[in-house]
Amino acid sequence: MPEISRFLGIVIAMYYRDHAPPHFHAVYGEYEATIAIASGEVNGELPKRALAHVQEWRELHREELMNTWTLARASKPLPRIDPLE
Repeated sequence: MPEISRFLGIVIAMYYRDHAPPHFHAVYGEYEATIAIASGEVNGELPKRALAHVQEWRELHREELMNTWTLARASKPLPRIDPLE
């Protein structure tokens, strides 16, 4: 699973040729969730504070995430996305 960002102990990644809808994976310790890029819908579990950081980051990088999703679906190299500061 290619890592596209990392911040505050949270790893953000996308699988190549993953299923729709467009989403990314967030891993924080033993927790993991998928987050829909457009809606922010969460499937899985993250601690409340970690999830808030992930959602803030998603809002800031929504366009980049959609472009990265398109690249992942085409099995092309994925760019790094700036971490949450």
